[in-house]
Amino acid sequence: MLSSEAIDAISKAFSVFFMGKNFIRLVMGLLVTIQIAAISVLLSLFFGTLFGMLMTVKNRYIKALCKIYLEFMRIMPQLVLLFMAYYGLTRTFGISLSGEAASVLVFTMWGTAEMGDLVRGALQSVPAHQYDSGMAIGLNDKQIFRYIILPQTLRRLVPLSMNLVTRMIKTTSLVVFVGVIEVVKIGQQIIEGNRLTVPTCSIAVYAVIFFMYFFVCWIFSLMASIIEKRQKEA
Repeated sequence: MLSSEAIDAISKAFSVFFMGKNFIRLVMGLLVTIQIAAISVLLSLFFGTLFGMLMTVKNRYIKALCKIYLEFMRIMPQLVLLFMAYYGLTRTFGISLSGEAASVLVFTMWGTAEMGDLVRGALQSVPAHQYDSGMAIGLNDKQIFRYIILPQTLRRLVPLSMNLVTRMIKTTSLVVFVGVIEVVKIGQQIIEGNRLTVPTCSIAVYAVIFFMYFFVCWIFSLMASIIEKRQKEA
């Protein structure tokens, strides 16, 4: 059982959300996070699909270049990529990028690499005899890809791509380091503004931010589970 002092401290910590427009500001910050993640995800799904198909090309030079890009994006931390895009491009090439634009650029490049590898794996996981069966019944290469390979690839990609989406949403918390006013940054502002009157408010603020991220990611996880279940029933 919590003591009355602990209950009072918790209630006082959460009272910051009823001061002014703190809670509304936090929600608006979450919308900025979702917007950056949504644009990055959509671009990553599109370019990642093309990149994954390119990775299956038998040309060794193209495969080598794709491998270098994939490994670079995997090895390099996203925070370093953000700094390179936001500060490096600006100072080296004189390109003016906002924090939001730099974030979308970096997450799209990273998401394209990850999505491309998923598409490559899904395409290569289709048994070779599926191609032979399609040719045996008189289908050409385009028809085999459209009616045989693509449906099986999409079936394999759905749960994996949903996992990538949730990872990208969580990683958007790094954009605070390039000046983007999103949910984490606003949370820090609320804590800083109330640290003298409500010194324990950081617990409440970060708890709410945690549940915001959890709720958004949970929706995508639930969607993946529903789609996967329907695929098994089909």
